Amino acid sequence: MTLMTSTARPFLNRRLAAFGTTIFAEMSALAVRTGAINLGQGFPDTDGPEEIREAAVRALRDGRGNQYPPGPGVPELRTAVAEHQRRRYGLSFDPDTEVLVTAGATEAIAAALLALLEPGDEVVALEPYYDSYAACIAMAGGTRVPVTLRPDPEGARFRLDLDELRDAVTDRTRLLLINTPHNPTGTVLSRAELTAIADLAVERDLLVVTDEVYEHLVFDGAEHVPLASLPGMRERTVTIGSAGKTFSFTGWKVGWVTGAPALVTAVRSAKQFLTYVASGPFQYAVAEALALPDSYFDSFRADLLAKRDLLSAGLADAGFAVFRPAGTYFVTADIRPLGESDGVAFCRALPERAGVVAVPNAVFYDHREAGAPFVRFAFCKQTHVLEDAVRRLKALAG
Repeated sequence: MTLMTSTARPFLNRRLAAFGTTIFAEMSALAVRTGAINLGQGFPDTDGPEEIREAAVRALRDGRGNQYPPGPGVPELRTAVAEHQRRRYGLSFDPDTEVLVTAGATEAIAAALLALLEPGDEVVALEPYYDSYAACIAMAGGTRVPVTLRPDPEGARFRLDLDELRDAVTDRTRLLLINTPHNPTGTVLSRAELTAIADLAVERDLLVVTDEVYEHLVFDGAEHVPLASLPGMRERTVTIGSAGKTFSFTGWKVGWVTGAPALVTAVRSAKQFLTYVASGPFQYAVAEALALPDSYFDSFRADLLAKRDLLSAGLADAGFAVFRPAGTYFVTADIRPLGESDGVAFCRALPERAGVVAVPNAVFYDHREAGAPFVRFAFCKQTHVLEDAVRRLKALAG
């Protein structure tokens, strides 16, 4: 049977028509097709702690979470999230009214934006940004207003222009969407930068959604400062966290939202019509993971730091200009020293040229020309995989 419409219009609505297949799906398929090392998509190639995996098995065998868990999340995990925020940052949240478990951070972002935006509301976001931000703003009917993080070659980092951020806020601005540690640039916003953002939010009476999934991956003395911990921000901030990046179980899709009761209730109102609930047995395991001793988080960070330095040095030896990240598990590199300028074309050709897959940063920009010469490599891989990738990339240096 052929489905016909009287107007023959496209099936996909205009809000999503511009997005198509994600760059991660495209580049991962390219890695499979060519047999290249996939440093594009940000997932580890080893599992997290064995005791946490066994906690999930135990929950399955004990029949915990095999049926629908409670809508807000199992009490054990909500309590563990609240305790994590108290122990790490001195933030006090009621696990019953101020914590919501989600199907990963991606659902948390979608639910927050769907809940908090009216059609036409402006959302100021830092570009480059994770691709789901743009899609979720579009689905909510909002208007995306990008503020570009600018490369600082001398400091080997990307920087936020606070004057540009302030100028981007208008009478139509409803919400600031902040990501720190920042994917893909690896920037960690300083306490001074976050204080300026908080002051702006209070002054203009703005809501803030802050994506902090890389909170435990900060290097070189950088400090992760939750925006909700700053004066005037607790009552206007939705904070998003996730187990996937911290514990290397990205397939479990366990995330969470913390915030004031009215904000969490609003987000839950949208979330209940997305997945309703998810990841039942894994929620119990993540509750145990959040209670791991500090030594786990310290060794996890130290392992990723060594891998960051290995890949960064290898990229520099291959001829890239490298922006050494202060957080996350991604390195951004500039291809212009290699005589290249089009990151999308470069990444599509790289598997054949060097047997490695990366992701072009341009797809994370509204101002694509600003991101054109930059590409992102993930270093959340086994050391021998990174060493092999570095050897292959040296072919680019001639």
